Amino acid sequence: MNKYTGYRCSICKTEYLPDQVTYTCPKDGGNLDIVLDYEFINKKYQPEDILSRKDASLWRYLPLLPVSEPEGDSTPLHVAGGTPVYNISRLGEKLGLKQLWLKDESRNPTASFKDRASAIVVARGREIQAEVIVTASTGNAGAALAGMSAAIGQKAVIFAPKTAPPAKVAQLLIFGAKVILVDGTYDEAFDLTIKAADEFKWYCRNTGYNPFTAEGKKTAAFEIWDWWLNAHKDWHKQIGEGMDHAPLTIFVSVGDGNIISGIHKGFKDLLELGWLPRMPRIIGVQAQGSAAIFNAFHANTEKIIPVSAKTIADSISVDLPRDGVRAVRAARETGGTYITVSDKEILQAIAELGRVGIFAEPAGATAFAGLVSAVTDRLVVSDDPILVLNTGSGLKDIKAAMQAVVEAPIIEPTLDALKKIL
Repeated sequence: MNKYTGYRCSICKTEYLPDQVTYTCPKDGGNLDIVLDYEFINKKYQPEDILSRKDASLWRYLPLLPVSEPEGDSTPLHVAGGTPVYNISRLGEKLGLKQLWLKDESRNPTASFKDRASAIVVARGREIQAEVIVTASTGNAGAALAGMSAAIGQKAVIFAPKTAPPAKVAQLLIFGAKVILVDGTYDEAFDLTIKAADEFKWYCRNTGYNPFTAEGKKTAAFEIWDWWLNAHKDWHKQIGEGMDHAPLTIFVSVGDGNIISGIHKGFKDLLELGWLPRMPRIIGVQAQGSAAIFNAFHANTEKIIPVSAKTIADSISVDLPRDGVRAVRAARETGGTYITVSDKEILQAIAELGRVGIFAEPAGATAFAGLVSAVTDRLVVSDDPILVLNTGSGLKDIKAAMQAVVEAPIIEPTLDALKKIL
């Protein structure tokens, strides 16, 4: 029995049965939301049934996912998710914030948030007996698909722009995927992937195109809910309707929009089930050089106008966000907003996070840079509980990381030389 009843177009609201569509709405190309069978879930489960599960991975939330967990021994596919939340109070003190945490997605098997989506899509691919799964990626989504596919022997093809950081390309190759570098942008690689999937009957994982990607990314919302319940036993009292307490505010870096819309979807599922009394506030952060969703949000429209993206944060460098409409809604429907930050601010954020033991890639540090800007602009205040999402490891892009710090000196192996630099 399916745990979901079908799909609903995010634009025209047309509903489809599970076997009627695969990717986007046939009428208008809108992104599809997977509709869980909330009545069935509520009859069979209570929050305690989920929270008492021992599994520390995203499969802990299997009753709320539209796929079955692939059978087999423990592999990277089976341990995606379950990332830690750190109290970064020292940075909070510098910013004048009393409650500041960071969820570190670099602890995923291939070191980025994208493992969540790839785990679910690979599971779906196994269910529909897909011979090949293909995706376009600037690096992280491809590495995640390659790693999750390698874990269970699934064939994978990755299209990436030739400008993708070498460390990310190395991951793709090591995991055994068929890697094709495109002499063009991510957006051009994206379009080529869809054409190839149609021509060769491959299953396409593309972000903001395959509805199961958001289902993987929503598991981060489930983990935030889970963590807050355990860390704050008076959750319902703190954020219940009619209370004066501020909701949890979550800062998310945004490129194509699928992470922020996936997190929003997770909280909406919990709200629909009656397991969440109040929606957290979600704030999206874009690089100034890749700000199509920011532009739409502040123009009070859902029309996403492409930009010519250029930013050091390659993972969120997108000309035309493929999940822009739902990304705009993620902030608008939760009382959040959108912020942009410069590449200089992103590099400063990498260094700041490093001083508390967190090594973030540029896209991951973008969310923290947004928080710094939000404090300056008083979009958040001292008492607000705040969680920042780091979406990937700094080891993904060493070239960028080295721009955030002063290079180490080289000295002769003598005490005199050491004393001179000390």
